[in-house]
Amino acid sequence: MARDTGASCRRCRREGLKLFLKGDRCYSDKCSFERRAYAPGQHGQARFKKQSDYAIQLREKQKVKTMYGMLEAQFQQYFQKADRQRGVTGENLLIMLERRLDNAIFRMGFASSRNQARQFVRHKHVLVNGRKVNIPSFLVSVGDEITIKEKSRANAQINDNLEAVERRGIPSWIELDKNSYRATIKTLPNREELTMPIQEQLIVELCSK
Repeated sequence: MARDTGASCRRCRREGLKLFLKGDRCYSDKCSFERRAYAPGQHGQARFKKQSDYAIQLREKQKVKTMYGMLEAQFQQYFQKADRQRGVTGENLLIMLERRLDNAIFRMGFASSRNQARQFVRHKHVLVNGRKVNIPSFLVSVGDEITIKEKSRANAQINDNLEAVERRGIPSWIELDKNSYRATIKTLPNREELTMPIQEQLIVELCSK
């Protein structure tokens, strides 16, 4: 599986926004973005240069790709599917990304980051409707029940993440039962619940060219 293995903290600094790519570290004093809130590299602190419309659109797309841990080819596939659906293409795209299994695991609090959630899915710690699913891009649907496998419930990382779940909060489209390591998809996610500053229309304008 192809994936971006670049330094996570540098990516947050490049986008000028904390993307919470490293779990608990992002909430601590060790967060690189908090200590150096400027672009990485030799000229990171140079005077701001006016960006073209294309550069602004590209950065927005790169930000979303980084957040959800995808490379270009996979992102384009999602955009094409969103464009074929009814409704607003940008909102369709974001809702589809939110429905990814690795993102759902992160939102439920079983993992501290999407990257860790992807690892849990790949290592078969997760069941969807009682069946093992090891594909991070699997799209969850309304009524799906996601549980942690019985043998994996002693995993210290998973338990630590559940203890800290109140700090991040659980979106309203998910119902979590911490005691039984179980969560249910109540409804599809909606645009209003995505609190990260994303301008999806810029992505649509770029990808539609």
